[in-house]
Amino acid sequence: MDNILIIEDEQKVSEVLKAYLEREGYKVYCTAYGMSGIEMFKSMDFKLIILDLMLPDISGEQVCKTIREISDVHIFMLTAKSALDDRIEGLNMGADEYLVKPFSPRELTARVKALFRRLDDGNANFAFDDGRLYIDRDRRSVKVNGEEVALTPNEFDILYTLAANKGKVLSREQLINKVFGIDFEGYDRTVDVHIKNIRKKIEKDTRNPKYIITVTKAGYKFGGED
Repeated sequence: MDNILIIEDEQKVSEVLKAYLEREGYKVYCTAYGMSGIEMFKSMDFKLIILDLMLPDISGEQVCKTIREISDVHIFMLTAKSALDDRIEGLNMGADEYLVKPFSPRELTARVKALFRRLDDGNANFAFDDGRLYIDRDRRSVKVNGEEVALTPNEFDILYTLAANKGKVLSREQLINKVFGIDFEGYDRTVDVHIKNIRKKIEKDTRNPKYIITVTKAGYKFGGED
């Protein structure tokens, strides 16, 4: 059974989400405080954190940063901030999805189910350029020159999807459908933010990338040599 941690100070929201997710067979733990959420995360194995940004002790942003320092667990941010810049800031901070309140519990549950399907799908590994870049699907890890690099879950999924479709141009819409699910209501810019962050971590020269190549007005393709 997959464990989910909800860090949310609105009791009604927590209770509704907990009921919906437990109905789908997940084990759900809740807390209203950021610090206790961090401690709970350190003491248990969670596959997903659903994180509100407005908490009574510390901000959700600080919780996200703290957890990102020790884990690549999936993080869904919940917030009333709907501006594009806020979404981009959340993604840059390490969030994998950004849901604006009010939202549908059914939609969030569908996204959670889609996430866990992706996590369980396939286990092929890839090595490029004599092993300079190694992508381990089973362990969900990436190494550059033998050193593991820290990717967020969605960054890994985007990189893996491009590598698995090496040489094929994938549009932003295709990447969104494959990685986030067809019901994702974010912006195309979401993919660009993730691509920028991936390049910083795996490319020698981000201005002249070797692996993730931009195809003008079309999307992205993977260019590494097997």
